[in-house]
Amino acid sequence: MCTSLIYRDTAGRVYFGRTLELTMNLPYRVVFFPVGFENTSQIKGETPLTYTAKHAFFAITMPVVLPAPGARPTASELKPLEGLNDKGLTFSLLSYPNASGKQPPAPAGKGVLSAIDLGSWALGQFATVAEVKAALQSQPVMLEALPILAGAVAPFHYAVHDATGASLVIEFHNGEMHLYDNPVGVMTNGPEFSWHLTNLDNYTYLSNIDRSVSTFGGLKVMQPDSGIATEGLPASNTSVGRFVRAVYYAQFAEKAASPDHAVTTLGHIMNNFDRPRGITIDYPESGGAQMEVPGLDDRSGQAYATEFSCWTSLADLDRRLMFLRDYRSLNYARLDLAAFAGVREPRVMLLDGLTGAALESTPALMNSRAA
Repeated sequence: MCTSLIYRDTAGRVYFGRTLELTMNLPYRVVFFPVGFENTSQIKGETPLTYTAKHAFFAITMPVVLPAPGARPTASELKPLEGLNDKGLTFSLLSYPNASGKQPPAPAGKGVLSAIDLGSWALGQFATVAEVKAALQSQPVMLEALPILAGAVAPFHYAVHDATGASLVIEFHNGEMHLYDNPVGVMTNGPEFSWHLTNLDNYTYLSNIDRSVSTFGGLKVMQPDSGIATEGLPASNTSVGRFVRAVYYAQFAEKAASPDHAVTTLGHIMNNFDRPRGITIDYPESGGAQMEVPGLDDRSGQAYATEFSCWTSLADLDRRLMFLRDYRSLNYARLDLAAFAGVREPRVMLLDGLTGAALESTPALMNSRAA
């Protein structure tokens, strides 16, 4: 459903990449939220929480309620799924179907934060993972049903990273919130995050060194190609398999010597988690933890779901740059947060408005000359 990871260059600068997979496209919008933007988080029956942004940020967002045809949601109605603020803090929402359950009551009279507002709250208020973690010790957070997901109760967990490389996982499991320091900087989906870390004990043999020659008795054997080192990686697109693969790629991908090359390298890494439509298909009776609704019919008319990479985002935490690509795109669109330094009002556009077609180079070749 989603894969996220951090990558470092030779100077230790931090970059972040993630994909989002669902079985259908939601009305995603890219939003710039300025310093001073005021937001109110409110759950029915609970004390609302109002907060004002101290930091500007970019975010990929969705509305909680599906907009009417032609309607344009306001910035306050759009909830960040992915974002980067002006201090290099990132926030990511990833699918986690086991989030809901009985929740402890909030303290009387204290403002309650809806989990769907964690993104705007964290990105607008804080500069570091440590600040977010400290604030969550005293801030009540509760889950609520989301109409745009057919009433599913906030089926997500959340990852926060900062420019130092510190990583935090915010995970609700059966209604109870858990905070985990993330030593590998990787997140996918279920099971619980702590389970994924324990599962890495099963992969101590992984290395990026090809062992291409060996001997069995008197027979010397040789692998006729490179790449045997990845033989032990899980091959499936399950969250368990992707978690292990993401740790491997983040660990062993060559460290780039410049920020631009680092962003390119991160793009190559994230290509390993890009999923075309139809690669895996789920019928309703086959089980699985789909939080999405089936969106296609096969030739017999039976409904099925096929997850695909709706969009991929990259972030340069040091330079405060965000790069976005949707399913229709071959190239990334680049957004520079520093360019918005003087902007005091939100800016909103549809994600598919950033679609990057292939660079047309036919004229360049046509007009070139032989050396």
